[in-house]
Amino acid sequence: MMNKNWFQTGIAIVITLLVIALMLQIQMVFEPFYIILTTVFFPLLLGGLLYYITEPIQRMLERFRAGRLFSTGVVFFIVLIVIAGLGAIIVPMIVTETQHLMARAPHLQREFEELFEFLMTQRERLPFDVQNQLDKIMEQANEIIQGLSSGIITVLANIIEVLVAVILVPFFLFFMLKDHEKFIPAAISPFSGTLKQFLNELLNDIDYTLKAFIQGQVLVSIILAVILYTGYAIIGLDYAILLALFALFMNVIPFIGPWIAFAPALILALIQDPIMGVWVALITLIAQQIDGNIITPNVMGQKLHLHPLTIITVVLAAGNIAGFVGMLIAIPFYAVIKAAIQNIWRYRRNISKTMFSES
Repeated sequence: MMNKNWFQTGIAIVITLLVIALMLQIQMVFEPFYIILTTVFFPLLLGGLLYYITEPIQRMLERFRAGRLFSTGVVFFIVLIVIAGLGAIIVPMIVTETQHLMARAPHLQREFEELFEFLMTQRERLPFDVQNQLDKIMEQANEIIQGLSSGIITVLANIIEVLVAVILVPFFLFFMLKDHEKFIPAAISPFSGTLKQFLNELLNDIDYTLKAFIQGQVLVSIILAVILYTGYAIIGLDYAILLALFALFMNVIPFIGPWIAFAPALILALIQDPIMGVWVALITLIAQQIDGNIITPNVMGQKLHLHPLTIITVVLAAGNIAGFVGMLIAIPFYAVIKAAIQNIWRYRRNISKTMFSES
């Protein structure tokens, strides 16, 4: 009976691959649907992210017997207040620091080249492996500084396109907050029996996995960004808020992200003052120790049941396959796939036990 089940699974996989191959051959027919999907994908993704971030607030309000519409309205109001506050306080600081950084980009490049030449004169005293790593770091850092201005211009050129897409975000967020409990029942309504129960458990596990990762990782990233900004401000590091915001986004990538955020902070610190580089390294080390020993264990806990080695491997592999976006979505995607496989395996095992007992 098990062989029959696996044979049926194999046939289903082959048919699925054939359908995909056929769709690729007639992709012209599906191109309009692809355009619509890509247009909606970013707002839907951002709306889902905001939903998982704000869902605990809504749940807390409803514990005090607040109605669904009222709690949704309060969440929207809080989101607007936060956005307005950030816009009034942080955005002017970001604009000022960005303009200053763009104006100083040529000067920073010259200073970096001088620092590079100094390190090259000292490199012969270092072990061979350290020399190779130093060469790689310097090449990457030079590319970052040279591409700074063009990268900022590219981002500014895409702002209008992003703003148009973001118009849809409140629409998606509203219905996710208002009707989120109806999504899974609606999705499994065409099915019945054990298959319906399996799909219900699967979708609830996926929802729990995404919720645990997004809420935990966002909170961890915010705490780390605050720690880094406080440290940078105390030592007087230039562009502290830009570097802290960069760290905020990079820290969403587990393990690898904080070290990506460390690189530009260290480069700018060394250009400003070599001693400043030591302070930046010390602040980063302290922040990582606080994160690894206090924040992450208490915020994330063992909810995702992922070994650190697995996380690093998945993030690096995803980075090689899909670049930065791959690193960003690697862990939640892997956790969802893992939850799906575990549920499928449990479902097939239960079916096999049922068939064996009946026979």
